[in-house]
Amino acid sequence: GRTLSLCALSYCLSVFFPSLFFSGCAIIRPPRDGGIRYRGLTQEQILPVDYEIEYICRGNRVIVGPKVRKCLPNGTWTDMTQHSRCLHNRSEHSECKKLYIGALFPMSGGWPGGQACMPSAQMALDLVNNRSDILPDYELELIHYDSMCDPGEATKLLYDLLYTEPIKIVLMPGCSGVSTLVAEAARMWNLIVLSYGSSSPALSNRQRFPTFFRTHPSATLHNPTRVQLFQKWKWTRIATIQQTTEVFTSTLDDLEQRVKEAGIEISVRQSFLTDPAVAVKNLKRQDARIIVGLFYETEARKVFCEVFKEKLYGKKYVWFLIGWYADNWFKIKDPAINCTVENMTEAVEGHVTTEIVMLNPETVRGVSNMTSQEFIAALMSRLGGKNPEETGGFQEAPLAYDAVWALALALNKTVAPLKAKGRRLEDFNYNNHDITSEIYRALNTSSFEGVSGQVVFDAQGSRMAMTLIEQLQGGSYKKIGYYDSSQKNLSWFGNDVWIGAGPPADRTVVIEEYRFLSQKLFAAVSVFAGLGILLGIVCLTFNIYNGNVRYIQNSQPYLNNMTAVGCMMALAAVFPLGIDGHHVLRPQFPVVCQFRLWLLGLGFSLAYGSMFTKIWWVHTLFTKKDEKKEKKKQHLEPWKLYATVGVLLAIDFLSLMIWQIVDPLHITVEKFTTEAPKEDLDVLIQPLLEHCSSEKMNTWLGVVYGYKGLLLLLGIFLAYETKSVSTEKINDHRAVGMAIYNVAVLCLITAPVTMILSSQQDASFAFASLAIVFSAYITLVVLFVPKVIQRSNVSLSARLGTKCGVSSLVASGRRTGSFRYAHYYCQTCTSTFCTVKCQFTFKLILESDDKSFMDIYSVPFTFMSLFLI
Repeated sequence: GRTLSLCALSYCLSVFFPSLFFSGCAIIRPPRDGGIRYRGLTQEQILPVDYEIEYICRGNRVIVGPKVRKCLPNGTWTDMTQHSRCLHNRSEHSECKKLYIGALFPMSGGWPGGQACMPSAQMALDLVNNRSDILPDYELELIHYDSMCDPGEATKLLYDLLYTEPIKIVLMPGCSGVSTLVAEAARMWNLIVLSYGSSSPALSNRQRFPTFFRTHPSATLHNPTRVQLFQKWKWTRIATIQQTTEVFTSTLDDLEQRVKEAGIEISVRQSFLTDPAVAVKNLKRQDARIIVGLFYETEARKVFCEVFKEKLYGKKYVWFLIGWYADNWFKIKDPAINCTVENMTEAVEGHVTTEIVMLNPETVRGVSNMTSQEFIAALMSRLGGKNPEETGGFQEAPLAYDAVWALALALNKTVAPLKAKGRRLEDFNYNNHDITSEIYRALNTSSFEGVSGQVVFDAQGSRMAMTLIEQLQGGSYKKIGYYDSSQKNLSWFGNDVWIGAGPPADRTVVIEEYRFLSQKLFAAVSVFAGLGILLGIVCLTFNIYNGNVRYIQNSQPYLNNMTAVGCMMALAAVFPLGIDGHHVLRPQFPVVCQFRLWLLGLGFSLAYGSMFTKIWWVHTLFTKKDEKKEKKKQHLEPWKLYATVGVLLAIDFLSLMIWQIVDPLHITVEKFTTEAPKEDLDVLIQPLLEHCSSEKMNTWLGVVYGYKGLLLLLGIFLAYETKSVSTEKINDHRAVGMAIYNVAVLCLITAPVTMILSSQQDASFAFASLAIVFSAYITLVVLFVPKVIQRSNVSLSARLGTKCGVSSLVASGRRTGSFRYAHYYCQTCTSTFCTVKCQFTFKLILESDDKSFMDIYSVPFTFMSLFLI
C-alpha cells in the first residue's frame, strides 16, 4: 500500500509540479518500527538527485530488503518495487529454542551440487530465522557434512548425525544415491527426509520410502511433457535408446506406461552400456523416426557421433534429449569420439529437449519476499563472484533454497496442532511418531510460491513443477514452450523450426495403391468378345431358321443351339472378368465375382457339354464292330442327348450352388513388396491387387478343375476314337471332334497358367480372356460355317452345274464335305481355264475318301489355335 501511495505521489508531482519533479525526489515514509537517516536536510525539503537515504529500525529489529535508496533523475527512488521491513533479530533472543537439520551436501564427487546448494540453503535459513511470523519461538540451525555424492561415505555420516547430539528433526540429503540410502534408513528413526537434488524415479516408491519428500522433481516429470508433445505433433509410434543405469531404466519404464495409456506405441527399445554403435544401427534398421534418448552428457556425444555416421538425422527424424546438458555439450572435444565439431553440430540440429524449470521465469515475489532474479543476485554475492558454470549445483540452488522454506513453513504449520495435543516441536525424539506424522502432514499439503516456482508435492512426495521445452535452432537452444503437468497446460510459443515443411511423420508413410487392369487391354478384348457374341447370335439365328433343312436336322440342331448359347455365355464372362475396383465400388465387387463364376461355369457346361454329348453317343452307338451294323439301323432318340446335357449342366449347377452356400466368394486383397517412388519423398508405395476368393478356394478349384479336366481328356479320347465313324444321325461329329481338340488344348493350358499368373492382372486377364474368345470363335466357326456354306451352295447348284459342267455331279447327291468345299470355290469361275480346273478338282475329290478331306480341313484350325496360344 505504501508503495502505491508513493507511486501516486510521484505521478502527481510530475503532473502538477514538473519543476519540482525534475529537480529532485519527494520524501518517502520509513518502514514500520523504523525511520530514515537524512544527511543534513530537514523533511520539508526536496531531496536532490543522487541523494541517498538510509533506513534504520528501532530496538533489536533489523532491516529486511533494501536498506539504502537513491534519488533518480526522473524523480523516483531506487528499488521501489522491493519492500523494506523492520523485523526482530531473533538471534539475540535467549528464549528461542533451536531445531536442528541434518544435511548432507556433496561438495565434491560425481555431482558437487553442495557448492551452490549449501550457500543457498544457508541464505534461506537466515531469512527464516529473521522472520517474526514463521516459527517465532524457534531458530533453525543447519548441521552439514560433505557426502561426496558417495553412498558409502554417506553411511558413515548418517551414523554420526543420528548418534551424535543434538537430535535432528529433519534430514536433507543431496544426490539420488545418497538420498536412497538415507530415506530407506530414516523410517527406522521416524525422521522426515527432504531432498533438494534427487531425481531418481525409484525414490517415488512410497512403500519403500514412506517419509521422503523432494523439491527436485522426479526424472519421470519429463514424460508427461514428452507424451503431450507426441500428441501435439500427432505421433503414435516412437523409439527409445537408453544408457543402462537405474535412473534411465526406471524413467523409461514410466514412459512406456504413459505412452501405452495415450495409445502410442514404442516400436523399438534399444539400450547400451558404453558403446552405442549397435543400438543406433538397430534404430536405423527398424525405421525409427521419433527417438527418445536417455543418457548422460558424455554418452550423448558418443550416440550422436554414431547418429552422424548412420545418417539418422535430418528432416525425417526428431530426437528428444534431457535438457540439463551444458548448452555447448556437442561442441566439447571428446577423445572418445572420432567426429568433428561440424559433424556433431549437423547431427544434433533440430533436436528437442525437456528440462525441469528450476528457476521461476516470472518476476513474482514469493513467500520469501524475493524474486528469482533477486535470488540469483544474492546467491552470486554469497559465492563471492565465482563463475556459475564452474560452481556445482548452481542450477539446483533454487531447489535447496525452497527446500528450507518448505521445511520452515511445514514446521510452523505443526505448532498449533501439536500445542492442542500438549506437545511441542522441541519434544521431538527418534521414537516420537506423533510429531513426525504432523510434520509429514504439513509437508504433504505444502503449497507456496518459491524462487523455483510453485512448490507442491504429489502423492509420492515428489515436486510437481513446470517443464521447459527447448529446440536446438542454428546451433543454439531456443525456448519453444512450457508444460505444467499438474494443470495439464501447454504454453506454446509457436517458434518451433523444422528442416522439412513441418514435423516429420513418425514412420515411413505407406501409400496403398491398387493395381487395376489395363483399360486398353480390357477394351480390346471386350471388342473381340462382343463380336463373338454377335457371331453366336448369327449362328443361332441361322440354325433356328434352317431347322427344317435335312442336313441341319441330322446335326442335332438343338444341341448346336446349346453350343451357341454356351459360347455366348462364356464370351459374356469376359466382361465381369475384366471389371475391378476401377469400375465398381468395393461392396459391389462380390457380385462381379458371382457373375464371373456362373457365366463361365454354365457357359462351359452348355457349350462343351452339348459337344461332349454328341461325341459320347456316336462312340456309344457306332464304335463296336459286332454291333455296328445293327446299331446303324437303330434310331437315336433325341431325349437321351438332351438328358445327357441336362445331367452335365445339373452337376455344374449343384456344385456351384453348394460352393456359394457353403463358402461364398468374397473380395481379398493381395499385398506386394513395397516400392519406393522415384521422387525424393518419405513414402513407400504398397501395391494391392483385388481377387475373388473364398476361404477354401484351392479345394473348390481342385474339385472343379479335376472334374472338368477329366471331361476334357475323355472328350479328346472319344473324338479320336470316332474319327473314322460315318453316320447320318449326327453328321457333324467330326467337326465336333475338331472343336473338342481345340477347346481341350486351350483349357488344359490356360487353367494352370492363369493360376500361376494370378498376381499379374494384365497377363492373367489376357491369357484367360483370349483363351475364352478363341475357344468360342473356333467352336462357332467349325460347327456353323460349313453349314452356312452348304446352305448357300444348294441355291447355287443349278448355276454352278451349267457353268462348270458338273450338274451331273450335283444331281448325283454326293454332297459330302469335300464336295461342298470344292463347290464353294467353283461357283466363282469366270474363265475357261477355271472351268477345266474345277472339273478336274471335282473328279479328284469324288475319287477320294471324304474323311481324308475332313482331316485336312481340320488341320488349319488346330494349328491356328496352337499358334494363338
